[in-house]
Amino acid sequence: MTGEIQAKGSLRELGESEVEHLEALLVELGTQAAAFRFEVAPNPCVGAAVLSDGVEIGRGFHREWGGAHAEVQALEAAAASGVPRERWDTLVVTLEPCCSHGKTPPCTAAILRENFRRVVVGALDPDPRHRGRGLEELRTHGLDVVLRNVTPLERVAPHFVDWTRPDRLRRSVPWVVVKWAQTRTGQLTPPRHVGGGRWITGHAALEDVHRLRARVDAIVTGVGTVLADDPRLSVRPPAVALRAPLRIVLDTELSTPPGARLFQPAAPGESAGAVHVVTVAGTDPVRHRELTLAGATIHTLHPGDDGHPSLRETLGLLWNLGVRRVMLEAGPRLVGSFFAFEYIDQLRVYTGSVNGGEGPSLARHLAPEHLLGIERAEIGDAARLQAFVKR
Repeated sequence: MTGEIQAKGSLRELGESEVEHLEALLVELGTQAAAFRFEVAPNPCVGAAVLSDGVEIGRGFHREWGGAHAEVQALEAAAASGVPRERWDTLVVTLEPCCSHGKTPPCTAAILRENFRRVVVGALDPDPRHRGRGLEELRTHGLDVVLRNVTPLERVAPHFVDWTRPDRLRRSVPWVVVKWAQTRTGQLTPPRHVGGGRWITGHAALEDVHRLRARVDAIVTGVGTVLADDPRLSVRPPAVALRAPLRIVLDTELSTPPGARLFQPAAPGESAGAVHVVTVAGTDPVRHRELTLAGATIHTLHPGDDGHPSLRETLGLLWNLGVRRVMLEAGPRLVGSFFAFEYIDQLRVYTGSVNGGEGPSLARHLAPEHLLGIERAEIGDAARLQAFVKR
């Protein structure tokens, strides 16, 4: 398919300097798109630009999970430029445009509604289910499609290469982003005299967490966290969720209190998804009934070797519920289990300005040799580490 597409595409009418400009633009778009890699994963980070007579009039990026794709953003920017649509002649995009419905409509349809005569692409979609189909659709409708292979995904979006591996596609489990806050010495629980024994970081980091929650399909925790912290696991302003994430509690013995804050009505501006409790067979029917009356949906799964709900079955359940991107907010035991079974794909860790604390550390999972694409930032009084986990 690649050779066929390349043979059909042509830049012969352009001069050497113009071809070099297009390739340089692809590289620049790819570099800038990579800045959004943690916000869009497992989707690819993509950049696109609209040209008119060789001049760029609109640029766009896929910026967040569930949001508009780069091509659509570029088209909107071009529309705002004032250049008439009939003069839009070239679309430059770092990755083959999608041709199937997902969280958004196919980009090929948006492209074909415009007056383009050429589409220049930096890389093919690595997903074997879609590879080459988007370009073939555009070519079939008369567009000059050119593949330049200058924005390799191994460099621009290695996480997407991992997501589309054949063995990963067969597993049918969501992408898991783990988040935790730790003290300088690596504990997840601060000293009792700090933050009421709960809070390690300040308001800015909390807002950052809510923005992450707003861009996942589900938030997963363990019953230990529910009993210790009584969390809401909701999205609160200024973050705005496109769709309230499901709230998932792994609870072997149905110890979740029916009066937990999880079951309270949402406050104004708050997004709180349905509560699902995952347990194993043989739990107390009275507790089952109480939690159901409180508003939970109970799922009974097979236990793993440790007697707790099987993580593989839990992730399969979430997949069947339409969940593709999960945020794991839990204690060190459950997080450690996810790491042990290699179900963690991405991490976000906040380190506060607090020393000491209680409980085990997860610091061993932060060794650079275990991570890819590391990014460090300061969020208020906390240091934030983001990375993808190596397989």
